[in-house]
Parts: sequence; C-alpha cells; structure tokens
Amino acid sequence: MPVRLHGKLKKVVLAYSGGLDTSVIVTWLKENSGCEVVCFTADVGQGIEELDGLEQKAKASGASQLVVKDLTEEFAKDYIFPCLRAGAIYKRKYLVGTVPVLKI
Repeated sequence: MPVRLHGKLKKVVLAYSGGLDTSVIVTWLKENSGCEVVCFTADVGQGIEELDGLEQKAKASGASQLVVKDLTEEFAKDYIFPCLRAGAIYKRKYLVGTVPVLKI
C-alpha cells in the first residue's frame, strides 16, 4: 500500500550523508509527501573531502537546502572520550583509539 502523506507535512528535515540511501529518500519524500525537504549533516571531523560537493548533491536530489553544523567538539566530548575511557575495542582486536597498520 502506498504511503500517502500529502497535505499532512509542510517541511521535513533529513539526516543526510550524501550516500545512495539518503539521496534517494529526498526524492521519495518530495514525491510522497509534497513537502519541502531540508537536509542536515553533522560535521564530526570527517574531513572536508567528505563534505565537499554535498550541498550540490542534496539540491540535485531535490532538497531545498543543506544545513551543516560543526559538532566536532560535542562528538569528541560526548562519544569519543567516553569510548576511550571505557577501553572500547573494535572487532575484539583494536582499541577504538588506534588504527591498525596493514602490511602489503
């Protein structure tokens, strides 16, 4: 059964990564709800290359705008540091604060 949202929503904010899933859902939301789609991306230190071209991609998908908020300090303070203090381990092998070195 198709989802019918027309007339119920005027604007929706979408957590947007720029990947296939979030780019496709922008179009789906517009077509199925008729509402304005605003994309939101959190800058958590992923680097400028990850954010470069994201606004154009969001708008090309049908979003009215892309809002990027710098949340690096909050991310480090509220998530990274507690993981390090807890001794969190990735894949039962690496401490979260380390990067495995691959020998080729």
